[in-house]
Amino acid sequence: MQKRCDRNRNRSKRRNICCLVHGCYLDSMSQKYPLFADQPGQLQQRGMSRRRALMLVATQTTVPIEGEWLEAFWCDRCQQTKWYHVLKRNECTYALTAAPQELWQQVTGVINPYGNPSVSEFSRRHAKQLGYYSIKDFHFLD
Repeated sequence: MQKRCDRNRNRSKRRNICCLVHGCYLDSMSQKYPLFADQPGQLQQRGMSRRRALMLVATQTTVPIEGEWLEAFWCDRCQQTKWYHVLKRNECTYALTAAPQELWQQVTGVINPYGNPSVSEFSRRHAKQLGYYSIKDFHFLD
């Protein structure tokens, strides 16, 4: 019969993902949002040949990128949540970079924290306002 403590040793370990500023462990604050490529250049940047990249994008609308995703992490020392582009190098090694603006267009199911660039400042401001006084921005002609 197997001891209980032997069974517990098979549990997965905490991911070794550390703050870029302080070096302390980061706590995940979101799910993993996988990246997708919809242009051959995005695949070529990751080491795929031009011909293979063109064929994949032509046959599939989007191609999932393995081992890369966007995820939000909380740092105890920074006392804030930041979004990172995570690249899994092997079973226990990860590379973090701050999530650049252009990667948000390669992710599905997440809201861009910088807002939709096609929405005007007027619309963005009014979406945040509630109540009667937001009518002051409208000028009615008699």
